[in-house]
Amino acid sequence: MSKEDFKNFVKKNPQLIKHVKNNEMTWQKFYEIYDLYGEDASAWKDYLNDKVSKEVTASALGITEFFNWLKTVNLDSVQEGIGNIQRVLGVFQDFTKKDESKPKEEYKPRPIYKHFED
Repeated sequence: MSKEDFKNFVKKNPQLIKHVKNNEMTWQKFYEIYDLYGEDASAWKDYLNDKVSKEVTASALGITEFFNWLKTVNLDSVQEGIGNIQRVLGVFQDFTKKDESKPKEEYKPRPIYKHFED
């Protein structure tokens, strides 16, 4: 019996997750039972006959699927996408930004014969 076989057995029987979360059993003990008795033994009747709510099973599987999806995410492409969004928002801010600077005073030429502070 290999670890991969045990993992597949746990995927088929997600009720085992509840026992580990409730500290009733450990994964090590479950693996030892699996290694000694296999899948079709009466040793599993106490753990597999429990009626587990569908929400618990679905949430456990949903979390697993989420983490598997997260492993496949390319972080470089995510960072590039965020950078593109920031640039687009910057352009929109430039267009919508009101010109808050004070208007410049008009240029008034100095009289020809007037010197500095005369």
